[in-house]
Amino acid sequence: MESDVITQAVSERYARAVTNGEEMCCPTGYNHEDLRTFIPEPVLKVSYGCGTPVGLTTVQPGETVLDIGSGGGIDCFEASRRVGPTGRVIGIDMTDEMLALARTHAPTVAANLGYPETNVDFRKGQAEAMPVDDEDVDLIVSNCVINLSPDKPKVFQEMFRILRPGGRFSISDIVSDQAIPNYMIYDKEKWGDCLSGALPLHEYWGGLRDAGFLGIHQVNLIPWRVIDGIHFLSITLTGYKLTNPQATSLAFATLKGPFTQVTDERGHTFKRGIPESIDTQTATLLQSPLYDGLFVLTETPEKFTGSDSRWSEVLPEDTTCVWDGHFAMLTGPFLEARDDDDHTFLCGVPLEICSKTHRVLQHATYQPYFGVINRASQPGSHEAIICEPTGGCC
Repeated sequence: MESDVITQAVSERYARAVTNGEEMCCPTGYNHEDLRTFIPEPVLKVSYGCGTPVGLTTVQPGETVLDIGSGGGIDCFEASRRVGPTGRVIGIDMTDEMLALARTHAPTVAANLGYPETNVDFRKGQAEAMPVDDEDVDLIVSNCVINLSPDKPKVFQEMFRILRPGGRFSISDIVSDQAIPNYMIYDKEKWGDCLSGALPLHEYWGGLRDAGFLGIHQVNLIPWRVIDGIHFLSITLTGYKLTNPQATSLAFATLKGPFTQVTDERGHTFKRGIPESIDTQTATLLQSPLYDGLFVLTETPEKFTGSDSRWSEVLPEDTTCVWDGHFAMLTGPFLEARDDDDHTFLCGVPLEICSKTHRVLQHATYQPYFGVINRASQPGSHEAIICEPTGGCC
């Protein structure tokens, strides 16, 4: 299907929603009672999305925030409250009806916040060609919008272009566990339903990485719908455009665990307890809060074993297990990771796991790095099996 046909169909769908109050496709997580204290009701009625971009909780006064697909303006107005009168907010949308609604209520929001004038600028444009200057933004948010773009790699490239070094994104979107078939892709109505445009998680994550982002990781993941055996997931991802690396005396990184081995986004492999030489860019990345607790960074190599308090592992139970339909997906920040039962997880690629591995991944040290789905269409008669010592059951 041609890109302009998709864009037109999506724009018309959202334009209708402004006038007829149509309920759109995705689950949301807004606290309307709080937002109602300063955002007019007509804006709240057209707040579509698949999650509340949690990046807004990281906003500092005076920062510049960009919302891709700003719609009626709900996320822009919340960002306006958080950046304060000295900050700036830019909202981009391609639908005239949405832009008109947001612009109409911007002065009211500013007055409710006690600002002398609005600090939100709503601009018409598409995510693939944003009307924003290079390196002009500190934070990008987006709520179930990139899913609707026919050229997501271009969107990711645009995001990287407009972010300042040290900037970050926090985007909520719908992804899938497998490729979308053509009968969905060529269904214009399903584009507006957040279905046809869903990328498999590994492609979505990989597109962000290819654009130059690092530290890409899951903040939240919720199973949403299963259609024709395809699992659709609401996921919130955060990632960074790193600053230029600064000189540092930290020259070695040692993986603490719980993984036995990981490969980072730049292709470096680390084994638990074994020091690896790192460059300044990797040192900068591993010092970010995202990696806190996973690595030991040192000036000289430090090797340690399981007797060291820094060693972290979660071993599977020594008991029988069952196959019950669970599949695990690594959600970053690593290209791949290996556990103590010798499973190798590739980022975004579902891997079938037994009940023992499922329990391991529910442990607090593993849970932030995985999403789990169940592909079993109905409960089965599961026979307990005994795992081999090397993890041979799965």
